[in-house]
Amino acid sequence: MNVWYRVKDLDAARDFYTRTFGFEPVYVDEEDRWARLVRNGVEIALAEGEFAGGDEGGEDDVIVTLEVSDLKSEADRLREAGVNVGVVLEIPGAIRLLDVFDPDGNRIQLSEDV
Repeated sequence: MNVWYRVKDLDAARDFYTRTFGFEPVYVDEEDRWARLVRNGVEIALAEGEFAGGDEGGEDDVIVTLEVSDLKSEADRLREAGVNVGVVLEIPGAIRLLDVFDPDGNRIQLSEDV
């Protein structure tokens, strides 16, 4: 599955995703201002520009979920780096989840099986 996120500044967004989450750029279109990035089989595309119709989010939005081995440590690392991080939600004996937001407000969910 391919998830698209709109961003205000493609270069800043690429830097955020590569530096913060370890994504690797696999394609960059400087003319049309979009890029594809991958990490462990997860692919996202970033497109620079305004949102059509003024609707930047909604209940049906697709969210990238990244699996991590230690969610609480990852939350601490991201907070220390100044990333907008939510609260760890845990379903005992099953999973931990954490919402993280990129500089444009796009949501990324981190998960850890427990």
